[in-house]
Amino acid sequence: MKIKGLGYKKGDMSLTIEDWHLAPSEHWAVFSAHSHCISALVDILSGQVLVDSGEMSDVPSRIGCVSLALQQQLLEQELAQEETDFQDHIDYGSTVEELILAAGATQEALEPLLSQTDLQALRTRPFRQLSTGETRRVMLARAVAQKPEMLILDEPYSGLDIAHRKALTELLNQCAQTMQLVVITSREDELPDCITHVALFGATQLDQKLSKTQFVDHPLMQQLRALSSSQSEAIVELVAMQTEQAEVPDPLVAMNQVKVEYVDGLIFDNVNWQIRRGEHWQIRGPNGCGKSTLLGLILGDHPQCYSNDIQVLGMQRGSGESIWQVKKRIGVVSSSLHLQYRVNCSALDVILSGFFDSIGLYEKPSTKQVQLARQWLQVLEMSHQEKTGFKSLDYGQQRLLLIGRALIKQPALLILDEPYQGLDYLNRKLVLFALNRIASANLTQLLYVTHHQEDALDAIDNFIDFEQADQGHRVVIRRTQ
Repeated sequence: MKIKGLGYKKGDMSLTIEDWHLAPSEHWAVFSAHSHCISALVDILSGQVLVDSGEMSDVPSRIGCVSLALQQQLLEQELAQEETDFQDHIDYGSTVEELILAAGATQEALEPLLSQTDLQALRTRPFRQLSTGETRRVMLARAVAQKPEMLILDEPYSGLDIAHRKALTELLNQCAQTMQLVVITSREDELPDCITHVALFGATQLDQKLSKTQFVDHPLMQQLRALSSSQSEAIVELVAMQTEQAEVPDPLVAMNQVKVEYVDGLIFDNVNWQIRRGEHWQIRGPNGCGKSTLLGLILGDHPQCYSNDIQVLGMQRGSGESIWQVKKRIGVVSSSLHLQYRVNCSALDVILSGFFDSIGLYEKPSTKQVQLARQWLQVLEMSHQEKTGFKSLDYGQQRLLLIGRALIKQPALLILDEPYQGLDYLNRKLVLFALNRIASANLTQLLYVTHHQEDALDAIDNFIDFEQADQGHRVVIRRTQ
């Protein structure tokens, strides 16, 4: 593929590429400190949009693509086809096997694809019942099923546990033998061995083309880390200046002999755990082990929370408490929430919706709340997009707004399930530094899920580990105090 004098503009986002030749024998990584132009780059390379100027030649006839945006689109298609109202059971959508076949896989190719992406055990599982990491593997299998000449992967490791990140690297190195790869990543350590070149993008243009060796030694990383650390102080100051919340109960969360089991198997049982006042916790474990299920029990989003002995913020589940009474003091950032946030309200209204725990804004905020929301847009460097619709923003910008939405009410408990998904390098480091400082100052208590060791927070020293058992997973509590 050859790109000359390319220009593209959409709203306040612009992208310029003067000269970029992706020779068939080369495999490229794309790295950008800013995500603003990268979603447009994915759309351009995959042929989903037309450029305003310039030319693209030697474009492969078959291009596959894996991205968080396409994953969100597939979910919306599945929801649009839902037929629960016309059946005597809940319709959770197409199965893994059906989705891969629908993408173009033959019956003969299906088995190897399921094996390569570790989906054999999930082949009959509906798409909407998959974990984040499992969903990512389905998207990869669908793209490979198309037998593309070029495969574009936007943050392909996002949401994958350690074992599946390693397996993905092996698969990409294997795919590189039959197709050209373009891997877009915000993590400098996610470069498969097959990558030969790196394209460095600024906020609006392709700045540098480097060999892989030149990129590893590039001083940019150190500069970006220093910048993110400095900017994170503004977020911490904004959280600290907010009105003091009422004293939290001790413990915030208490679970006694908790068990979750489905018709097809046990998820976990015998969970006895408390989040005491002042404690921060990280949940660790492989994809599909039950981490999100545990969070759903706390939030009241999982139906089995009412058949278990669970107390949240001093209220006993099933005692007649309103789910909104509990959520009022909990902030949440998760892939599930991101997928549910399908309204197109403005960026300002997304932040304001945090005060009301709503998807969209349906109540009139106070003048003080609007003022605070504008301060959040400022520290997130999104003031210029105050009136921009949520769906018009790229995935990373959407995720930043949801983080601001969770923090604006200074929650007693902040639940973060893979919070950095979709964030570019600069914003990922910004949020990570801010969260560590917020936890260290005990401005809120964190319940944190991440698969990346480099995202571990120094302020967290209590852990819940999901370990494989004969049936389901064993939940191991590791409290340091």
